Amino acid sequence: MLTKDKLRLGTAFLKDQRLIQLIGSTLDYRLSLLSKRVILRHYPPAVMIEPTNICNLKCPLCPSGNGTLSRVRGMMSLQDFQKIVDQIHHKVGMLILWNQGEPYLNPEFNQMVTYAAQKKLYTMTSTNASLPWDHEAIVRSGLDRIIISMDGISEETYNSYRINGNYALVLDNMQELIKAKKRLKSQTPYLVWQFIVMRQNEHEIPAVRRQAKKLGVDCLEFKTVQIYKPEDLIYLPTDHKLSRYSAEGQHFELANKLLNRCRRLWTQPVVNWDGELSICCYDKDLQFKIGSVYETDFYQLWTSDQMNKIRTKVLQDRQSIEICRNCGEGIVQKLNL
Repeated sequence: MLTKDKLRLGTAFLKDQRLIQLIGSTLDYRLSLLSKRVILRHYPPAVMIEPTNICNLKCPLCPSGNGTLSRVRGMMSLQDFQKIVDQIHHKVGMLILWNQGEPYLNPEFNQMVTYAAQKKLYTMTSTNASLPWDHEAIVRSGLDRIIISMDGISEETYNSYRINGNYALVLDNMQELIKAKKRLKSQTPYLVWQFIVMRQNEHEIPAVRRQAKKLGVDCLEFKTVQIYKPEDLIYLPTDHKLSRYSAEGQHFELANKLLNRCRRLWTQPVVNWDGELSICCYDKDLQFKIGSVYETDFYQLWTSDQMNKIRTKVLQDRQSIEICRNCGEGIVQKLNL
């Protein structure tokens, strides 16, 4: 169904050279799969930009929250953000404004969104929403879509994973953001309640549906949980249909076959808070160093030998890349419930 949110996204690609680049990058990817060699002559349709890799929560499966993220912590400045946007906005249509960390910890985040909105870019972010908000400022920023992660409908369930989170505050922020949209007669941001399904909350799925309808969120999405080591198996749902993994004893692997492909290497790179280009959001600690967009032109890095070596390896033997073995082709694992 064509929603107003999808219409806004589509409209963003009608400006400048964005539609040409979108079509071109899609063809590049398809031709690369067919020929088993890298073909890439266009900008990606979307770029993920990390406002910060600092987080206020201590979620046990998140590298930022559990302390295993080895990258230096910091925040992108508004000035540096503007430099990045100025490089790409004529040819890129969407900005995904998160990665490792809580975007709203960056005091200039709303200003970043506004700058991107002024360039007619489609903007979206994902947040734990467990911090004080100026709800009208978020609406006025021009943000198109906001994903709020709340994995429980009770404090006990929520706090079992969102360590240091404030369930009441998250719920209040969700409610107040909906009210602010109504006061300002705004259709944006499109509000998505994201519920990561784990063992401790899988029993709440029916109640979550009822609560989402009662609140009036625009969309409710269920997502499978990602784990990293055998100790994490305690988070997998007892209902195997709700998991992205097959597990036996202490061994687990992705349930879906790992194919030699990954569309995100052609469509969605990541720029970390310090300007370092990352091949994708799964390279959390910058294992593959490409270069800084503050020092080298974005497109030059995007089409560089370093990037193309990774693309070639994925086309030939993706299984050999460790971070790829725990990734469902770079696509968010959503559940159709």
